[in-house]
Amino acid sequence: MGIPKIPSYSMPNVSDFPENKVSWQVNPDRAVLLIHDMQDYFLNFYDRGQSPVTELVDHIELLKAQCKKQSIPVVYTAQPGDQNPEDRALLTDFWGEGLSDDPAQTSIIDALTPEENDLMLTKWRYSAFKRSDFLDIIQKQGRDQLIICGVYAHIGCLLTAAEAFMYDIQPFFVADAVADFSLDEHKMAIEYATKRCAATTSTADILRELQVSEGSYTKEETHMTGSFTFEAMRQQVAELLDLEAEELSDTDDLFDLGLDSIRLMSLVESWRQKGLEVNFIRLAEKGNLSAWWNLIDRVRDKV
Repeated sequence: MGIPKIPSYSMPNVSDFPENKVSWQVNPDRAVLLIHDMQDYFLNFYDRGQSPVTELVDHIELLKAQCKKQSIPVVYTAQPGDQNPEDRALLTDFWGEGLSDDPAQTSIIDALTPEENDLMLTKWRYSAFKRSDFLDIIQKQGRDQLIICGVYAHIGCLLTAAEAFMYDIQPFFVADAVADFSLDEHKMAIEYATKRCAATTSTADILRELQVSEGSYTKEETHMTGSFTFEAMRQQVAELLDLEAEELSDTDDLFDLGLDSIRLMSLVESWRQKGLEVNFIRLAEKGNLSAWWNLIDRVRDKV
């Protein structure tokens, strides 16, 4: 009974995602970002310094920053501590008594602390819609898209996506911004969401779609910052690592693949020659293409 200790596993890559059945595009005037159950209690079952948690937190930070930039509502779910048996009901049979009423368990993790204008929903069941006014909030704002990230992929995230679908709300299941009990269960959630109720997508793709709608890029320049493209960056990094570009996913840890400080410095210098004043330290802290592109996007006006 209860949540088991969760072994580390590699965050799934875009190459692992099944083909979508739908061609939905995120629209900032229609979307809501849901950060699902990112409480210390749930994250403490992982080694928080290892995959998939490192990518999970980084990617949710990126999603939230872009959504705030475009005035997309940000909603959090959080389970309360010391739930009454009547409120917890059948959850107790599967998961025990749950969280204690202690901020060390109930708080959202520090990296994702809600801001004053973010909405907090009390979470009572797997779906964020159950016993809450979430649906009413979305509908009153005239929104019908839900970007879903958080934990756990095959439980609350997936059930929320399925229920959103049944309310005619388009769910976007951000497969590299959710985490699960295991890689197999993570992949199962992706598979079900893709085939039955959602558009499965990556953090990088959501960011690009939002940036297109923001006017940062035209549709023909989705991967471009001036004359420097996302795919050109992938190719350049792949060559440094003696890989083919198609072998390098948006979320691979580049330092695990052999990138070192000398090679990183050579990249920084080559990008500075293009007018991209990127910060070496920030790149070293965020060692994947998706995070790097977000940093580059912030200085694109200098290109």
